[in-house]
Amino acid sequence: MNDAALPSFGPSLDPGSSFVDLLRRVAPHSVSGESGTGGTVAPVDVTHGTTVLAIRYADGVVMAGDRRAVAGMTIASRRIEKVFPADDLSGIAIAGAAGPAVDMVRLFQVQLEHYEKIEGEGLSLEGKANQLSQLVKANLPAALQGFVVVPLFAGYDERRDHGRVFSFDVTGGKYEETDFSAHGSGGVHARNWIKASWTESLTGDEATALALRALFAAADEDAATGGPDLVRRIFPTVARIEATGFQALADEQIEQLADTLLGGREEGAGT
Repeated sequence: MNDAALPSFGPSLDPGSSFVDLLRRVAPHSVSGESGTGGTVAPVDVTHGTTVLAIRYADGVVMAGDRRAVAGMTIASRRIEKVFPADDLSGIAIAGAAGPAVDMVRLFQVQLEHYEKIEGEGLSLEGKANQLSQLVKANLPAALQGFVVVPLFAGYDERRDHGRVFSFDVTGGKYEETDFSAHGSGGVHARNWIKASWTESLTGDEATALALRALFAAADEDAATGGPDLVRRIFPTVARIEATGFQALADEQIEQLADTLLGGREEGAGT
């Protein structure tokens, strides 16, 4: 690599450990919401991800999302991923305009890695949530044009020794949820289902089952939320975050759980 091509800064201009601040200096067009695109109105066929949720349980947090993305009244994708690892002990789930949302996830992942390399230690979970809040706030100009991104953030807090869940609004406002949260077009239906069954003592398996049931319930009420597709074998994305780290559940595990839950519902169990 040619060292002459690398940016350099004097002591007073050093962007520090913030990768976003570095981008603002050397490539401001790469930062979401800062491209200066003016007042262009978003086209009606922007692809949107729909329902995601996070549930705190005794040993950590479970995050889940359906797999459907829509563009207006059209199904744009049946296999979109909406739950991603942020780092080893945290995750992010996306709802809203899919393209900007995925870009935000990638930038957030790089930001956390950049900070750890520069500072020699990772951010606290609260600090990570604050960094994501700034990214959401930076996207506000794009959100006003129709490219709304509203993520969920959750992780295991080593300092407090338990899981935590954070939600955001479109302006970058950050709110810690004590138990669970859900975003997207089917979020209200998912929240109602979780609210009826959530307890402080949920195990990981119980929280996972509750997350799947909540997504299935949301799919029953919201056309933009994808339910379990038994023909194509498409099921929600689910991940658990505990002291041991971020663990995405394999498709085979989710399929088995979904078959069990759907079979129980068909036979009248859990109603």
